[in-house]
Amino acid sequence: MQPPTQQPTAHMHLCILENDDLDPPLVQRHTRVAAMFERLFVQAGYQGRIDTFSARHGQYPVSFEAYDAVLLTGSRADSFSDEPWVVTLRERVTRLLQDQHKLLGVCFGHQLIAHCLGAPVQRAPRGWRVGRQAYDWLGAPEQLGLPPGPSPRMALLASHQDQVLALPPGATLLATQPDCPVAAYALGDQVFCIQPHPEFTPEVSAFLLDKRRGMLGDPLYEQSIDSLSEPHDGLALARFMIRFVQYGLSA
Repeated sequence: MQPPTQQPTAHMHLCILENDDLDPPLVQRHTRVAAMFERLFVQAGYQGRIDTFSARHGQYPVSFEAYDAVLLTGSRADSFSDEPWVVTLRERVTRLLQDQHKLLGVCFGHQLIAHCLGAPVQRAPRGWRVGRQAYDWLGAPEQLGLPPGPSPRMALLASHQDQVLALPPGATLLATQPDCPVAAYALGDQVFCIQPHPEFTPEVSAFLLDKRRGMLGDPLYEQSIDSLSEPHDGLALARFMIRFVQYGLSA
């Protein structure tokens, strides 16, 4: 069954709340964090408008009313920290949730929204999750363009040492793996969040792995670097995110 005809993609208006600054070597290629999402969404067929505000630097729109959805990016910060800008962001997101605004969250954004919904967010019990990671997709396979089957799987590029430890109240679990049980969730047709990074390229993942090699240790580093040669489903996930904004989880 096709979703009902609603606003076309070209008429959509997204707000990105950017929660980090790229390291200088990545700036030369990608400009800023939000630009990676813009590139990915264009590849996924998005033709609408995107406005970006740096929450990390205290920038917000005067009003969120014009936006079809607000996307929270990743960050090197902890979503549960007492950094003033993180506290302010949690206050803003809590109001957005209360006002029924549609939200998308990735990595730090996924964690911060879960925190605002009352879920526990802490350091991952099994440490860093990096490189290409495979997840069980618990939604319908066709949502990601996956072949029909009882256990659809997706792969995305990850880089996190924090994670959501329990599903937010009332949320639906959409992706999981043993080392990251709450990898993606939805709250009705209002919220969709995912722990790994659909916007990452292998180059970005490799840069972060190189940066943290000493912290990760050689075995995990080498395994993760090798994993980047395999394909991932970032583009399919981006298409799902766009459809979620338009039609909700039923799409």
